Amino acid sequence: MTAKRRNMAVYAVKLMSAVLLCYLLSLWVSRIDYIWALISAVLVMSPEGKDAQDLSLTRIKGNIIGCLVGVLFLFAALENPVNIIAGAFVSLMLCYALNLVAGARSTLVALIITLMHTESVDYWGAAATRVAAVVAGCAIALLVTNFFHSYLRLQYTETNT
Repeated sequence: MTAKRRNMAVYAVKLMSAVLLCYLLSLWVSRIDYIWALISAVLVMSPEGKDAQDLSLTRIKGNIIGCLVGVLFLFAALENPVNIIAGAFVSLMLCYALNLVAGARSTLVALIITLMHTESVDYWGAAATRVAAVVAGCAIALLVTNFFHSYLRLQYTETNT
């Protein structure tokens, strides 16, 4: 098997593991929304092997920033899209200040997930459920990444492409 195919196979198995774990967790804990946990987990995991664990931790920190800023902007009671624009600005500035720019995309997704709400749903309850899902997805991604790279010691192979 070529290095490129091996790397893709490891990443695919990591993703399948995360999908299964997010699904099982959502069955076990009804407050965890499967889709939001899965999106968070997929964003945290890295297809690149170099620094997979460090990059996952950076993205988790970014997710936490996005969730916290999202909750703070719920208190501001701003309307969409103003809350998302202002929250994105604050989140990105925090990522920059904390040297977490590599986790900025995850930060923004977590912010948007937290701030999304529908008119028919209590948005505080929905936000709490989504924050729990984001945190659960991050935990699952970290668990899967550490299992594959620390416990099984599967390392990606350098490719020249």
